[in-house]
Amino acid sequence: MSELVLKPGERLDHLLAEDLRIIQSREVFSFSFDAVLLANFARVPTHKAKIVDLCSGNGVIPLLLSSRTKVPITGVEIQERLYDMATRSIEFNNLSNQIEMCHLDLKQAPALLGVEKTDIVTCNPPYFNTYSQDIINKNEHYAIARHEILCTLEDVVQATSRLLKQGGKAYFVHRPNRLMDLITYMKKYRIEPKRIQFIYPREGKDANTLLIEGIKDGQPDVKILPPITVYEKNGEYSAFMRRLLYGEES
Repeated sequence: MSELVLKPGERLDHLLAEDLRIIQSREVFSFSFDAVLLANFARVPTHKAKIVDLCSGNGVIPLLLSSRTKVPITGVEIQERLYDMATRSIEFNNLSNQIEMCHLDLKQAPALLGVEKTDIVTCNPPYFNTYSQDIINKNEHYAIARHEILCTLEDVVQATSRLLKQGGKAYFVHRPNRLMDLITYMKKYRIEPKRIQFIYPREGKDANTLLIEGIKDGQPDVKILPPITVYEKNGEYSAFMRRLLYGEES
């Protein structure tokens, strides 16, 4: 691994299952289960393809995907500090030949990265619109990551569609209460929903996360996959989550 100098407030965390390191800071938005779930949900080709990750943050999804494929991955992040952290994490893990970070607004990504040139697009977008009752965080980094301040859900889906080749696949993670919005925008921009999976914090609780796959110009045929439960009744991670986070065998 390359030499690394952490900046004030930063720490180096370990992605255990992939044996990779990632720079994080409490001062900016850190990755969550959602990013790990999305990276696992995405079906990525092993060769002859191009992947773009929108709203990349500190680069966690490109890093996670790199453990499953050798194809080029481009991360797009608008916040300069997160972009810088992602770039240094990629360099530290000696993945600069595979992963490239772009510091830009995702709405500009198709024009700069190529219209209909991408095979796979992943995105963990801001979840809350500006009319949400969820209080907007006073920390600008958190606010931009959580709320539709610099991009809306429609912006995300439209940019994804413009990036994707015909037959290319889109992967999103979001909240269940935005499912109808998400499907509406996907259909508007020619991305046909194909697989949906709900994530439950524990048995007996409402789902709090959803994963969805769509295919550009695909035929209507959506499948609802078996649910994922994060915690067992005893409060410990489920076998699925232990495998995902720590690489433990079931």
